[in-house]
Amino acid sequence: MLTTPTLTEAFRCHNKTRQQLEHVKKSFFSTVEASPLKIPSTITALLIGVLVTLASVWIGQHHGLMPIDASVEASKIDDIFSAMLAISAGLFFLVQGAILYSVFFFRKKAGDETDAEPIEGNVPLEILWTAIPTVIVMWLAIYSFDVYRAVDGGNAIGSNHMAHAHHHEQVATMPGSAMAAPLPDSGSSPIQSTAGNPYPVQPASDEDRVLTVNVNGLQYAWIFTYPDTGIVSGELHLPLNQPVRLNISANDVIHAFWVPEFRLKQDAVPGQQTHLSFIPSKAGTYPLICAELCGAYHGGMRTRVLVQAPEEYQSWVKSQQTTASVDPQTIVAAVHDEAMKSQVAAMGFAPNGSAMDHMQHHALSEPETVQIAQAL
Repeated sequence: MLTTPTLTEAFRCHNKTRQQLEHVKKSFFSTVEASPLKIPSTITALLIGVLVTLASVWIGQHHGLMPIDASVEASKIDDIFSAMLAISAGLFFLVQGAILYSVFFFRKKAGDETDAEPIEGNVPLEILWTAIPTVIVMWLAIYSFDVYRAVDGGNAIGSNHMAHAHHHEQVATMPGSAMAAPLPDSGSSPIQSTAGNPYPVQPASDEDRVLTVNVNGLQYAWIFTYPDTGIVSGELHLPLNQPVRLNISANDVIHAFWVPEFRLKQDAVPGQQTHLSFIPSKAGTYPLICAELCGAYHGGMRTRVLVQAPEEYQSWVKSQQTTASVDPQTIVAAVHDEAMKSQVAAMGFAPNGSAMDHMQHHALSEPETVQIAQAL
């Protein structure tokens, strides 16, 4: 027979067990009720991440900010530009999205005069937003260096210093020029002499079919010399799909050879020879722009690059070789007149008498024309 104390202890154990069961039941149902709230928020964040990634990649591939790619090297430059733009777009969407979310969902409620919750910092978050940009910048640095090596596989983008070369020279000063251009003796051959022309005559190798062109920048024109044929032109004619090597120099001040469609740019420095190699991949006519401030008419220092089919290029070469039988003064006068017309057109004028008279003080005099013809 159970005594009163024994019954009391039994009731106490029963109540304690009941309370424990109620606690377990409450905890279980609270977990079940909370779970649906966490799962949708995770899915939402995942969907936002996917949408931001897709939008960034689409912008990187369809931005339409670059001109057509007219050289083999251009596609490599475009790839890294597209990658950088996609990363920038993704970061822009994330930052602006966080700002807009905070503006609308954490704005102060009407009548709320309480202080905000003091937050000291979040170490994991700070590590995260420091590590991610570091990884991105390091990846871009390695990627851009690989692209540079691919474009400059044969040390084609470089320079040779010529400041200490000593030659017996004549000097022809040019109106509007800041420096004098070194010229050879009048009795020397214009093709074989290297005194006034910083580029020795080196015929292109038959093995790699490289076309060598000497580019000379002067205020405010570009002069192109083809050492294999002796052709002098105010426009750059190139055969399609043939490797080209440009030897670039300047007569007076620093210029910059830039063809946007080739995605390549190189400085033209007085007393220093620079190089640029590429392969034209699309036939067409493209602007050649001086990208370095070189004087009052810098904006007019423009000409054309004509990438032609091999047959069309050979026809041009033959026509120019026929013209080369004319005396050098006539050749360079025609080249300079062609360059001046390009400058006038670039400044928005029609190449008529009044516009040409406006630039007449930059024209070459007769003795200077002959001397430059000899140098070329």
